[in-house]
Amino acid sequence: MASLGDIGVSALINIISAFAFLLAFALLRIQPINDRVYFPKWYIAGKRTSPRSWGGVVGKFVNLNIMTYFTFLNWMPQALKMTESELITHAGLDSVVFLRIYTLGLKIFAPIAVVAILILIPVNVSDVTLSFLRRDLVVSDIDKLSISNVRPESNLFFVHISMEYLFTFWVCFMLYKEYNRVASMRLNFLASQGRRPEQFTVLVRNVPHISGRSISDSIQTFFRRNHPDRYLTHQAVYNANKFARLVRQRNRLQNWLDYNQLKFERHSDKRPKTKSGCLGLWVDDGAPKILKDPKSITPAAFVSFNSRWGAAVCAQTQQSKNPTLWLTNWAPEPRDVYWKNVNIPFVSLSIRKLVISLSVFALVFCYMIPIAFVQSLANLEGLERIAPFLRPVIERKFVKSFLQGFLPGLTLKLFLHFLPAILMVMSKVEGHVAISVLERRTAAKYYYFMLVNVFLGSIVAGTAFEQLHAFLHESATQIPRNIGVSIPMKATFFITYIMVDGWAGIASEILRLKPLVIFQLKNMFIVKTERDMENAMDPGGVDFPETLPSLQLYFLLGIVYMVITPILLPFVLIFFALAYFVYRHQVINVYHQKYESAAAFWPHVHSRIIASLLISQLLLLGLLSTKKAAKSTPLLVMLPVLTLSFHKYCKNRFEPAFRKYPLEEAMSKDTQDGASASDVDMKSYLEDAYLHPIFRSFEEVELVEVKVDTDPTPAKEASPSPSEPSSPSPLHDHKGDEEEEAASHAVQQYEFGQPHAAYQYEVEQHHHVYQYESGSQYQHEVESATNVHRYDESEPHYQYYH
Repeated sequence: MASLGDIGVSALINIISAFAFLLAFALLRIQPINDRVYFPKWYIAGKRTSPRSWGGVVGKFVNLNIMTYFTFLNWMPQALKMTESELITHAGLDSVVFLRIYTLGLKIFAPIAVVAILILIPVNVSDVTLSFLRRDLVVSDIDKLSISNVRPESNLFFVHISMEYLFTFWVCFMLYKEYNRVASMRLNFLASQGRRPEQFTVLVRNVPHISGRSISDSIQTFFRRNHPDRYLTHQAVYNANKFARLVRQRNRLQNWLDYNQLKFERHSDKRPKTKSGCLGLWVDDGAPKILKDPKSITPAAFVSFNSRWGAAVCAQTQQSKNPTLWLTNWAPEPRDVYWKNVNIPFVSLSIRKLVISLSVFALVFCYMIPIAFVQSLANLEGLERIAPFLRPVIERKFVKSFLQGFLPGLTLKLFLHFLPAILMVMSKVEGHVAISVLERRTAAKYYYFMLVNVFLGSIVAGTAFEQLHAFLHESATQIPRNIGVSIPMKATFFITYIMVDGWAGIASEILRLKPLVIFQLKNMFIVKTERDMENAMDPGGVDFPETLPSLQLYFLLGIVYMVITPILLPFVLIFFALAYFVYRHQVINVYHQKYESAAAFWPHVHSRIIASLLISQLLLLGLLSTKKAAKSTPLLVMLPVLTLSFHKYCKNRFEPAFRKYPLEEAMSKDTQDGASASDVDMKSYLEDAYLHPIFRSFEEVELVEVKVDTDPTPAKEASPSPSEPSSPSPLHDHKGDEEEEAASHAVQQYEFGQPHAAYQYEVEQHHHVYQYESGSQYQHEVESATNVHRYDESEPHYQYYH
């Protein structure tokens, strides 16, 4: 078990690591070559261009402006300048509510830590129970600060019960205020939004097959009959998974086309050549075939209505007397749709969920093996008693401090590293149709895993290793006593885990070491075009499947140990403060969310904090029963009942705002739209809003014609043909899995002639002015509204300047 000195060594290592990460970030962020790694959100928004270089070629990579090194820490106050309303506009409600979880942790645990340290620690230290048990149990100095040091049947337990009541009421009070605030923010956010496709659209699944009718005809007939005044249009869901593979291949070829265009513009005397047989013609020909093939239409559709009120009624009511047919739910926003799962047959969803539930159950218990290994590292004294031959190595002071104070937390962190990705795959197999739901379901699985393995598993396995000698040599009647004494003493292990994961781990998040290395490697070897540069940035987003369960674990640790081992609370407070600071900076400058759910995850956060309160109360109840506190223990029985009553009230009072859309709000928004006398054609606005992004890639922007020509003269600019098609629907920022490599700027049409012929490009460029400069070094500049892109043949890729 880690002693006070071991925890001091661990704290020193983690503080130095965290400081090193923060210092490295402060220096790397001001280097021009890293600007797109640490500020990608502003590049995506078009509000930032690469900084000017100082000092020629070297200045392109290293910041040679000495003055900036004196202000390299100015990112700290800048992270706090943006107000909450500005942050909602800038990053969305999901990101803002995510940050509020950290401030909630500070509001909850700061007063509790002060009271617990001033009252409970002196009460615990005043007794001497562990001094008498030192011969039987493995005890460290820090354990004397816990409730384990209070002797059985002591009247001092009344103080702990009083504090449990006081702390529970405080946590519930703060939860009520926060739930009320977040629910109000959600409703205001939804009310302030403009017209969006998901407000008028529902997802209909399990459409029955009617003989002699297509799926599309059945949908149209059903909704015209049952919603005659509100039904507007629908978009059938096509099984385009095979077609998506062709489009991805086509996009790779498109990237090479762009690259060859740049080479040809710099070296007009040498034409790029390629073999015929690329897939452009096949892709253009494949889309209409899928759209016209009735077999490619799945029994699901996105049905749109002419009002929000009509969509709300449809989404929140049963459509058929058979409750398994014509199932309706609110449609996710278009960029939130996980298209691979939309066409999964409804009958298989229950089977998938059962299989995945059993798989998660098996995975949880398989992970007990590495958890037991971690606990063996954390409890070297127990190992020494079992294996005395290890004593010469273990007893070396620094080795022992490192093994007990730092290595257990680091090892546990490594064992958990790949788990969220595995659980995400399981959630996808379950068949959820929205990325936001996939992430919430993954977060739920990960939370259960953290609860069973990291928390309960560490307590059980750790207690077994620590007190194995006592369990083997004492009577069975003494086992409950030993467990009751040992549970509070596991706080030392969790303290080391908090320092590794919550201090050094959070500091490493702001450094973005993995994205930094990947970006620089891509920049050196892969980046050839503007699209490559944008893809290489990889801003990512708030990793809800991993961060939310980790947050909930810290709430669990703080709430469980706030009475039984209060010395853990300062470590939790440091985590919440540092994490809030880091993630606020990341939300402002880095993260670019794939979707906006308007804080739909908050009820899960609230429920799991309530669960932490119940676990804390039940553990304290069991602990006092092992302490033979018969007089004081019954006073604790009412507390779980009061906590559950509070949770039920909050669930009934606030949760409907996260599950349903009030008809009153829907009608109010429709009335506002009517009063504004908007000229928007709703049918044109909605009919293609939920078209599969693979098909949308052919419609969104101007065409670029690529023709084969044997004439060696340089190509001239040509205006597009007036007959070029365009999409009647508005643009949508789809970023789904199938869309990541979808064409985002142009639609190519390929005409193939003789093999090995050169390409001639006819491109329509908007807002661009071409300038050619003569001299010893050929340069090509493209001036746009925001920046100048300079293509320099002396470099393997192009650089950016103001």
